Amino acid sequence: MSRRILLIFMIGAILIVPVLVARQGQLQKTAINFPTRSGASWPMFIAKEGGYYQKYGLDVNLAFGAGTLGVAMISSGDAAMTNSSMEQALQASSRDPNSLVLLGSTLNKGMFALMAPAAIKSPKELKSKRIAVSQIGDAPYNYTLALLGKFGLNARDVQWIPVGTDATARAVALTSGRADATLLTAPSYFPLEKQGYKTIANMADYNDIYASTVYLFTRKAVTANPKLPESIIKAQTEAIKRFYEDKAFAVKAYLAYDKQDSADVERIYDTIAKAKQLERVPYVLAGAIKSITDQANSQAATQLKDFDPHKVVDNGLIDRLVKEGFFEKTFGPSIKAEQDRQGKLAYR
Repeated sequence: MSRRILLIFMIGAILIVPVLVARQGQLQKTAINFPTRSGASWPMFIAKEGGYYQKYGLDVNLAFGAGTLGVAMISSGDAAMTNSSMEQALQASSRDPNSLVLLGSTLNKGMFALMAPAAIKSPKELKSKRIAVSQIGDAPYNYTLALLGKFGLNARDVQWIPVGTDATARAVALTSGRADATLLTAPSYFPLEKQGYKTIANMADYNDIYASTVYLFTRKAVTANPKLPESIIKAQTEAIKRFYEDKAFAVKAYLAYDKQDSADVERIYDTIAKAKQLERVPYVLAGAIKSITDQANSQAATQLKDFDPHKVVDNGLIDRLVKEGFFEKTFGPSIKAEQDRQGKLAYR
């Protein structure tokens, strides 16, 4: 009897292996851009390291590219999606509304701190001083402008120092004396605190300043593969669930893409988890659209006054996943109240 069982087991193994190989071979290779090494990219890191992309049939290469590179990558076909800031997504869409589409949003609040030397006590003291930004009109520029507005300053009250690239270059501009202040994400500003620089304003303290990221695709990519956005969103939604449930794995996944002190990454995790910043039901929110278009329209260089976001924002996929019960299946029945609330706040 034992020989028969062993024989059956061996035959079963022989039959199963080709099936598994075949399934593995069916994974769709694709690339996704992450534009920041920060908490905003965390769902992608976990989806990759935790096997959630693979679960939904994708073999994903996560490709870093700061600023406008993400939009360039999806436009050229080098990436299927970019986790774009809403500012850049709307600016790019306003120039070509028939090419791009925003299908969801995983983050609406960011850990951005306006950093300055200890001698500067308040943003009010930045009048006529130099502020480093990556480029005029990008997301950190608009966030900085919104923060300055809370203290009675506008764009003409300071000198803007464009440095290109990402937060690292802005930090160098500050520490080298090229700039008197700059807006940095966590963990970029943690080492500066140890050097004596201080936070003079933090976006987290203002509920009306949004730092939203969006699932940005080209319509061409969605038309060619209609299931691709759904697969990515489902994978990253499960990754967000893992984020909230497994701190140790979340930290490990982050460190695979951003070599930081693990204690600093744990500090970021605790802040995001406590504030529940990663959206479990990722609608594009009406409040975020209004906040960001208002910020853009305050400056001639970034105006969106003649652009209708309805042309590019599509919450239909999230609506369908709600209707099909995906979020309730993923998070349990307790998600329903949050799901209903987000649905009412969604951009329509």
